[in-house]
Amino acid sequence: MDELETLTADLVSIPSHEDETEAGDFIESWLRAETDATVTRDDAGNVIARVNPGVGDSLALVGHHDVVPPAARQITDDGEYVVEADDDRLYGRGSADMKGAVVASMLAFRDAAQSATNEVVFASFVGEELGGIGVRDALDAGLELDYAVVAEGSTNYSGPDRTDVVVAHRGRRASTLHVHGTACHASMPEEGENAVYRACDAVDIARDMQFPETEVLGHTVSGSIAVTEIDGGSAWNVIPDRCEVTIDERTVPGGYADLSQTESIDGVEWVVEQDLPPMACDDADFADHVLDVARAVHESRGDADPQQVTKPHATDAGWLVQEGTTCVVYGPSEPGEAHTKAESVSLDVLERCYETYRGLVEGW
Repeated sequence: MDELETLTADLVSIPSHEDETEAGDFIESWLRAETDATVTRDDAGNVIARVNPGVGDSLALVGHHDVVPPAARQITDDGEYVVEADDDRLYGRGSADMKGAVVASMLAFRDAAQSATNEVVFASFVGEELGGIGVRDALDAGLELDYAVVAEGSTNYSGPDRTDVVVAHRGRRASTLHVHGTACHASMPEEGENAVYRACDAVDIARDMQFPETEVLGHTVSGSIAVTEIDGGSAWNVIPDRCEVTIDERTVPGGYADLSQTESIDGVEWVVEQDLPPMACDDADFADHVLDVARAVHESRGDADPQQVTKPHATDAGWLVQEGTTCVVYGPSEPGEAHTKAESVSLDVLERCYETYRGLVEGW
């Protein structure tokens, strides 16, 4: 535990919300010093290590070392991240999302990969918080992975004192309705075309739209649609000639709502700004294997029984699945912990995740 806690504190202390270079340097240097793996660093800044490259089906432990911007209390005047610990938890920006999981994966890779007869990969990407920039660059450059455990949060989803195995998660599509009308003086509204009224008609279409739903390995995954912002008009006495509406859509594997229907309203243009793909595990045997290893670890520690679950948030697993990788998500972050001004990770759960990652890699 001491090495796991110390190494996590060291990585968490390195600022990586604007530039991931120093955090990537730390990970790369450690892997080169502590393992016999083939370690590469691509132009994007992704760090990838391999044992038995090209042999059999590959298994990857996947994370990211970028973080969201810290709160004021999480950064010093000198620009360093504040890291604090008590008997149970380590506090700091990125501790939960997801530098603690990256360190647990690094240690498991070091301690178990040499026992594998097939390829084992450790990968830590940049730009996950910006839409998967790093993993997309790596895939475009030819990265191929057969199986992957993405170490994003899955702890306490089905109940307390357990880290569950996520077999599917929702994606996120962000879009904007650009609505145009004709301005005129508000005293004669019939002379113009009110862009806000047109926007409201388009919002009604989105609000009444049926959400997509699907089933993955016996688990139902449902999407959602929510209007989150609206901006229009220029003055209290002018009929608005423009309005913009922001829509947050949570997508499911194989299913999107048909928001193009909003363009049936005159003056409405629907534009997709971001589309983070959902994830579905396509191999029940692999999902069961991960759950079996996790359950053995939980039982040995006296922890509660983990389950297979789904996750509401998008991760880099969505991009990997699009390119043919079989994925599950398994990691220490708990619901509501990431991105907060008091972000922390349980040291006991980090140890649990390390043991599970090690168990998956051993003899792969």
